Amino acid sequence: MPRALIISADNFEDIELLYPYYRLLEAGFEVHIASTNPGEITGKHGYKVKVDKKFEEVNPGEYDVLVIPGGRAPERVRLDKDALRIVKHFIENRKPVAVICHGPQILISAGVVRGRKLTSYWGVKDDVIAAGGEWLDEAVVVDGNIVSSRYPGDIPLWMREFFKLLEREGLLKHVP
Repeated sequence: MPRALIISADNFEDIELLYPYYRLLEAGFEVHIASTNPGEITGKHGYKVKVDKKFEEVNPGEYDVLVIPGGRAPERVRLDKDALRIVKHFIENRKPVAVICHGPQILISAGVVRGRKLTSYWGVKDDVIAAGGEWLDEAVVVDGNIVSSRYPGDIPLWMREFFKLLEREGLLKHVP
């Protein structure tokens, strides 16, 4: 069974975490949520999700895909050295990464944006450019193993392209 990891913290954008979480479960993935502390994390709109592992407990080699939701959570996650270690593993090993909204802040702090094309929430645009990335104002941008989107309204396109990548990588038999 393929395994997916979602990294986040309190004040995540609820739909940006829950939508891919349930889509991946539907597709037969085992899905874990990692954060700085055990217990639960709470989204901007009050949804709570169980944390399966602390960042320091995660062996990224045990996972096939990574999802990075936005909201205010990336501001906290980007400060955790173990979260950055996880992100670097996925990028260096060319494993599929779905990132949305403020999520690219974590990619920036991990030092993996230079030379990559991506999109994000508009407020992160200058940070992406300063980190050496090419920012595009598009609903979804696919650059190798990274699939990025701007905000919740882009989620259907974001997940469609991410699932196409998962199919190309042999992690899905068909795109549900």
